[in-house]
Amino acid sequence: MASSMVLGIAVLIYLMITFYLGWLGYKQTKSTDDFMVAGRKVNPFILALSYGAAFISTSAIIGFGGYAGAYGMGILWLVFMNIFVGIFIAFVVFGSRTRRMGLNLKAVTFPELLGKRFQSRFIQGFSGLLIAVFMPLYASSVLIGGARFMETALSIDYNTAVLLLTIITAAYVITGGLIAVMYTDAMQGTLMFIGMAILMVFTYAKLGGVTSAHLALTNLASLVPEAMAQQGHTGWTSMPAFGSPIWWTLVSTIILGVGVGVLAQPQLAVRFMTVKNTTSLKRAVLSGGPFIFMMVGVAYVVGALSNVYFFREKGMLSFDVAGGNIDKIMPEYINSAMPDLFVVFFMLTLLAAAMSTLSSQFHNMGTAIGHDLYREYLMRGKIGHTVNITKLGIAVTILLSVVLAYVLPAGIIARATAIFFGLCAAAFLPMYIGALFWKRMTREGAIASLVVGTFSSLAWLTFVHAKEATALGISQAIFGQPTLLTGTWTLVDPILVATPLSMIVGIVISFITKPISKDHIEKCFGK
Repeated sequence: MASSMVLGIAVLIYLMITFYLGWLGYKQTKSTDDFMVAGRKVNPFILALSYGAAFISTSAIIGFGGYAGAYGMGILWLVFMNIFVGIFIAFVVFGSRTRRMGLNLKAVTFPELLGKRFQSRFIQGFSGLLIAVFMPLYASSVLIGGARFMETALSIDYNTAVLLLTIITAAYVITGGLIAVMYTDAMQGTLMFIGMAILMVFTYAKLGGVTSAHLALTNLASLVPEAMAQQGHTGWTSMPAFGSPIWWTLVSTIILGVGVGVLAQPQLAVRFMTVKNTTSLKRAVLSGGPFIFMMVGVAYVVGALSNVYFFREKGMLSFDVAGGNIDKIMPEYINSAMPDLFVVFFMLTLLAAAMSTLSSQFHNMGTAIGHDLYREYLMRGKIGHTVNITKLGIAVTILLSVVLAYVLPAGIIARATAIFFGLCAAAFLPMYIGALFWKRMTREGAIASLVVGTFSSLAWLTFVHAKEATALGISQAIFGQPTLLTGTWTLVDPILVATPLSMIVGIVISFITKPISKDHIEKCFGK
């Protein structure tokens, strides 16, 4: 490990730059619009880096990289989904309409956009509550990822690492709003890009080149543990056996849950409302695509290849080296295989990944409480103490995220992320698509879609999807069995059931209820 002095200097410089950018954001935050949507004048390059840095966090690098270390490169299909759906579809198809409608309706948050589109304070308030209650689960997974690496790299207590990471991030989010968040995100995104590029080069150099490394990984297939093979594991360079438990988890929960759920992520959708024009969104695709490819592509490939390194050095697979906790695979690999100075730099990369996502989440949870729930739903539009309540909301949700980071079980990062993404897809995506693309969708249809999507997703998690249902124990307590359904159904992720159900309900109810007035539709879409 590099000397503590080198590490101390590096962290100090990084924090000084972070706080300087946070201070710049604070100086430029003069109105509610500035705090909420960065004054709607963000540069496209800043947008792309901020979006990418908010999207790709330690949960992707540590959690999903660890998943690749345990189960292989099948997760690379998520890279395709991240770029095609998360960047191209999100920016080109959804982004321009979101920006225009947000401007037409003077919306400053994602729940407000939906609430104003369907003329419903309930939609805005309920959406805000949903974000405030469930986003801490996602935030805690990001905290765990950053803290796990700090724990390994700095040899400090995990609980101390969680606390340090939280305090640093909270300081500039609470003061500087979204301008500070986007400035710091862009700097952190640049750092992340460089760090992942170096990690890729070092890894291939250490393993004898691209071809040699991948061939060696393929040849490890015979070493797949019997328990994993029975679950469908066929090796680290092939997909799991079709229809097996690992296949269902990979395809339905991770590839579809995260790959589709990204379209309805409130902290990402709000960024479309921060740019000057549609051209800026299209320009952002050019830098956003390569950024995402470098972030997740490298993390997943390196995670899988860590097996080759550990087998050569220790005669063990990554899963065993990490003591069965997949969240520790990437930290163990980087600390064991990389030069000391790079470990210092990569710690800053992961700090950047954690802080960029956490800052977006904290800001989004705060605005959900202060603006959507308090001002628009409870106060019926009266300004009151919105910004102060928002800052208080940030503080409360941060506290909840920290508590979850302490109590959630090992190996939870990828699952917690997928749960939140899937819930957002079921609750928000059909209504969001209707808001942007279907003028006939009614207020009643949108409310029905939101409520059915939310509760069917949560019910499936609680009573059917085996991983969560058995852990929660509610089905066992009420019905005397761990899951209500059996067989393959217990492997199917809620996104495949709740999202189609939410969409069907939204369409049916819209057709049997009165359309929204033509004047309001023209206001939303522009004449």
